[in-house]
Amino acid sequence: MPAVEEVLDKPGISIETAPEMHTRGYFDAWASLSYLVLGVLVLIQLWLSPGTRVLASNDDDHGFFSFVMAHGERVLFHGANPLFSDRMNVPDGVNMMANTTVLALSLPMAPVTHFLGVGVSVVVLLTLGLAGTAFAWYWVLSRHLVRSQVAAWVGGLWCGFAPAMVSHANGHINFVSQFVVPFIVWQVLRLREPGRAVRGGIVLGLLVTLQVFINEETLLFTALTLGVFVIAYAAFAWRTVLGYARRFAAGIAVAMATALVPLAYPLWFQFTGPQSYSGQPFEPGKFVTDLLALGAYARQSLAGNGAIARALSVSPTEDNTFFGVPMLVMLVIAVVLLWHNLAARAAAIAAGVLLLFSMGPELRAGGHDTGIPLPFALISHVPIIDLVSVTRFAMVPATIIGVLLALAADRAPLLPRRRRIAFWIGLAVAIVPVLPKPLPVVAADPLPPFIAQQMWRQYVPDDRTLVTVPLPEVTTGRAGMRWFALSGLGYSVPRGYFMGPADPPGDRTGSWKAAPRPTSDLLRIAGAYGRMPVVTDADRRSAITDLTYWRAAVVVLVPGTPNHDLLQALVTDLLGSAPREVGGVRLWDVRGLVTPSG
Repeated sequence: MPAVEEVLDKPGISIETAPEMHTRGYFDAWASLSYLVLGVLVLIQLWLSPGTRVLASNDDDHGFFSFVMAHGERVLFHGANPLFSDRMNVPDGVNMMANTTVLALSLPMAPVTHFLGVGVSVVVLLTLGLAGTAFAWYWVLSRHLVRSQVAAWVGGLWCGFAPAMVSHANGHINFVSQFVVPFIVWQVLRLREPGRAVRGGIVLGLLVTLQVFINEETLLFTALTLGVFVIAYAAFAWRTVLGYARRFAAGIAVAMATALVPLAYPLWFQFTGPQSYSGQPFEPGKFVTDLLALGAYARQSLAGNGAIARALSVSPTEDNTFFGVPMLVMLVIAVVLLWHNLAARAAAIAAGVLLLFSMGPELRAGGHDTGIPLPFALISHVPIIDLVSVTRFAMVPATIIGVLLALAADRAPLLPRRRRIAFWIGLAVAIVPVLPKPLPVVAADPLPPFIAQQMWRQYVPDDRTLVTVPLPEVTTGRAGMRWFALSGLGYSVPRGYFMGPADPPGDRTGSWKAAPRPTSDLLRIAGAYGRMPVVTDADRRSAITDLTYWRAAVVVLVPGTPNHDLLQALVTDLLGSAPREVGGVRLWDVRGLVTPSG
């Protein structure tokens, strides 16, 4: 195995004896099992009942990825279009490529979804995402960057279970599934080797293709980080980088050509196909990393404090730094230990640059904007960059910390005894407080018989929709999204929680909800504020127009929804008839009121 100092200077080959390989195999098994056990512990409360519980901190994305799993099942078992869904947001549909639909995961999991349900698929992928990312980094570190398997295990532990990863495990299957990333990084670095351009380029192109169908945002972060790493390394050893330039260029060209074949149409569909969009529904400076969050602890860390984390974080799913002061100290120690290693130094610089990007166009400290401008303001509106939630750039330094810790731990045996002991004590003090607690869950309302027993089939033909009140939207109508996902997308629904154009064709800015309709706005506002509006004849005509647009067959009031009686009275007034009690729900049969065309 090459020493880490040699990683960019010359290729090396590990020559191990049979006993060493046997011992390594045992340690590999132990490492994978330890990561898997920790992943299960993080999700243990969801594992206990995946079909009847939802993640307390992010039931919106829990519902969205349940829909994604159900879509994957429909692709495999019903021949649905993998790039587009006509089951949600009727009649416009959802561009699945323009959403984080993890097709590379949902399709392999389709049999699990089909036989065990979307809840099982979600918790399996969240668990394997954490554990798999940890083991993937352990594998690359132990095979290529460090000699000590213990050091590699420490690095993998941090990369897979850092606060950023654990916080995104609150429903973000796409962000916790980073097990392809270390292999992409290593394949890029290996392009420096003679004769690797074609073979290495093809492998890299296939890995990039796979990552696109897991999460493009992570791929963008990886590409930017590698770019900054190469620039930083070139600043220290430009002659070395210049000597590798032709090999790198050739390998990258082969990789791009390889990836272009399977990705050309999906990416064209994503950016120009139906329900495509541009930009995000928020300004670049809205979701950024708070400077003080670097030394604090995340709410899901053992030493975490919820009140402090809430003040310094965008949301429970975006605790992307929260390293703790001891870890910041250990990071300084690690960089000092590795300072003569140009690759480690360049990696530390890349971490610093991406951390600075994550702070957005203006420095925020303690929850307050300081007015101090930052470099990100210069690139915040660059296409592709403008699609990123800025604070997520901090996931890069979170990962690089794990790599630097592994490299420093690998060097620790060379230290004098007292310093070596102090290093390991310091590492324990830094890591233990950051270790994760189980993610909180809440019990979901049980499915009414109307859904659970598929009584809806008597009312909803294939060409019509089931309209739930509240309608499924971001932050509202969660029950409707959950019903829809647990039904296996058996029926179609209007609106929903997804990314699409805000109000096409005039406004194609990205939005988390469907284009506005008078009736959906009326119901949402009434339900949110608990105030009965004055219903006019124009409102009643709009209701019929919107139900016709949505191809509605029935309108169903979700049991136990906030302001239930008010919403029932409002829908009754809009439709001019009282609901029926069917299978535990209040139902208005509107098939006689609306006659959808097309």
